[in-house]
Amino acid sequence: MEQKKRLEQESLWQKSLLDCLHDMIRILAVVLLLFVFVVRIVVVSGPSMYRTLHNGDYLLVLSNVFCGDPKPGNIVVASKESFRGGEDIVKRVIATEGQTVDIDFQQGIVYVDGVALEEPYTNTPTTLPEGMTFPLVVDEGCVFLMGDNRNVSLDSRSTEIGLVDCREIVGRVFFLLLPGDSPEDPRDWSRIGGLF
Repeated sequence: MEQKKRLEQESLWQKSLLDCLHDMIRILAVVLLLFVFVVRIVVVSGPSMYRTLHNGDYLLVLSNVFCGDPKPGNIVVASKESFRGGEDIVKRVIATEGQTVDIDFQQGIVYVDGVALEEPYTNTPTTLPEGMTFPLVVDEGCVFLMGDNRNVSLDSRSTEIGLVDCREIVGRVFFLLLPGDSPEDPRDWSRIGGLF
């Protein structure tokens, strides 16, 4: 009788363990699918988006499939094969197809369709030309991207990057998950939160 009871308890314990393993596998499958098709984690590399984003920041990026067409002001992640083998770049959308971008490099002012942009997010004025000719009309299906730290950002002003095809946009940054940490820029936990 005692042995039968022990076997039943072992059987119950094994069944519970198997149920738990099945549940964990299902949860992992859902999380995996979520991170493959809906959300990605991207790490900022370099100071080109400083003060908005810092080197080493971990970002949550909503897949391009779910975030719709990029709009001016969105922070996006793009992967342009012609630029460093498709390395992810994190930049801000300044203009979309059909819009005209012009930059007064003497004054450091960016104009879109003849209107000076109010850009409180920039770290420095835009005084560094990088090779593109302005005014520039953004091609159909493309966007013009710039970093917020203008004079250290390699972006659409450069012939190396130029206009970015919307199909090269991986997704839109929507959340700062973990702030970066470096000796010159210590981790600031208050920066965690949504980026819209």
